[in-house]
Amino acid sequence: MKSSRSQRSQALIEFALVSPVLLLLLFGVIDLGRAIFYYDTLNHAAREGARAAVRASNQLPTDADVLSAVSTQMLGTPVTEPCPHGPVTSSTPPANSAYLYVTEPAPPATVETTPPPNAPGGEYSSAAAGGCSAVNPAAGNQQIQVTLRFNLVLITPIVAQATANHVVITAAAVYRTEY
Repeated sequence: MKSSRSQRSQALIEFALVSPVLLLLLFGVIDLGRAIFYYDTLNHAAREGARAAVRASNQLPTDADVLSAVSTQMLGTPVTEPCPHGPVTSSTPPANSAYLYVTEPAPPATVETTPPPNAPGGEYSSAAAGGCSAVNPAAGNQQIQVTLRFNLVLITPIVAQATANHVVITAAAVYRTEY
């Protein structure tokens, strides 16, 4: 007959063996839920940003209007515009933050000196500078694409290490201008 002390020890050892797997599963499900949440939030923010970029009003929209609309939807997540009109590069945003681009549909990965319309109508034309493309405001019912790139840092240590401590989620929306 086993003593109750040895049974408690056996239960403790079994728990010690099973708990890392259970914790990994728990945090993996939490990370999956976070990824789905941010994917949905990014898509919604991209659509709202595109709506802000193409709406017809007394004052034509600017990049600041698009950034404001996107930031409002991103629930406190930092959103910046490294090169607002492209190129959309494979650079990784800082941890748990997003990059915003307002470009022509299917933007190139290189700097454009004479791009097709790639900015809201309230922006002024300007030449390419540094690593950023030139600005060419849209008009006449042309398409504009709003792209968001978000760097999700996972909280599950093993999965985070396997993904080099980040997962980049991209969302885009293309709308026609109303002006």
